[in-house]
Amino acid sequence: MNRRDTVLALLALPAAPLAAVAQQSAKSPRVGYLAFGTRSQGLHEAFREGMSALGYVEGRNIVVEYRFAGRKPERLKEFAEEFVRLKMNVIVAPDPPAFRAVMNATKTIPVVMRASYDPVAAGVVASLSRPGGNVTGVFSLYSDLIGKRLELLKEAVPSASRVLALLDSREPDARSALSGAETAARRLGVHLLPQDVHSAAELENAFKVAMREHANGLLVLRSPLFVETAAQIARLAAATRLPAVYDDAPYMVAGGLMSYGPSLRQLYRHTATYVDKILKGANPADLPIEQPTQFELVVNLKTARTLGIMIPQALLLRADRVIE
Repeated sequence: MNRRDTVLALLALPAAPLAAVAQQSAKSPRVGYLAFGTRSQGLHEAFREGMSALGYVEGRNIVVEYRFAGRKPERLKEFAEEFVRLKMNVIVAPDPPAFRAVMNATKTIPVVMRASYDPVAAGVVASLSRPGGNVTGVFSLYSDLIGKRLELLKEAVPSASRVLALLDSREPDARSALSGAETAARRLGVHLLPQDVHSAAELENAFKVAMREHANGLLVLRSPLFVETAAQIARLAAATRLPAVYDDAPYMVAGGLMSYGPSLRQLYRHTATYVDKILKGANPADLPIEQPTQFELVVNLKTARTLGIMIPQALLLRADRVIE
């Protein structure tokens, strides 16, 4: 072999495995992942971890297309329709706004959801054990834990007797969530002050009402709007010196006092098991919708000190995480 032939042969060596990888990717199943928030939230990494643990390597034996709407609802419709055009094998919709957009776009492509509200009560599925249709996934139980959150707030701040309850009535489970909060409030001897908020601009007025009504506690009911405005809510709660309990640990990063709810990372990671089962031939109609098994109590001692609150030691000992 002459020098020219040797060089050409060496140059050709890397091409074969690269071509094989490209060919394999073309044959790999395609998964669409659509989220209402932003990539910076990082929750999609939990999904990736779940897929990796099941043996999936993006670009090698699976293709995952990620789309983040950046909290712009109009983009959800665009991305959902794009996934339908691309004929995805499965679409993962890990938050209610994304899930609604995907459900409006397809009734045939399998969808794995993470529902914040009861999907049976909302008419999304026939039952948790046998969903029917093209939807399955996990149900976060946020509304079911409202009573527990109010109990925790009373334990942390026994003087909390008039509690502002922020809700967004546009959410499918808003009415049942408020009903659960009112039931718990009666049991705990708390007077609830419901405030229906539909935009970030309305939050300022809600806290003005709280001050006028001499509120001394805050309960935030689940809504994508409140997740989006977590920093604003925490700021207003601090400005009005309202000790607050939330349903999600990310509120603690914004300066919230305490939160209690399912581990979002665990739920996002668990959606991968549904994708795996569907890709292996399971029918989403027959895959039971699962509920969380891990719950997190997070207490922000820095915020407590700012508010002049002494968190009971018994409560701190039960906390999964304490922010100093």
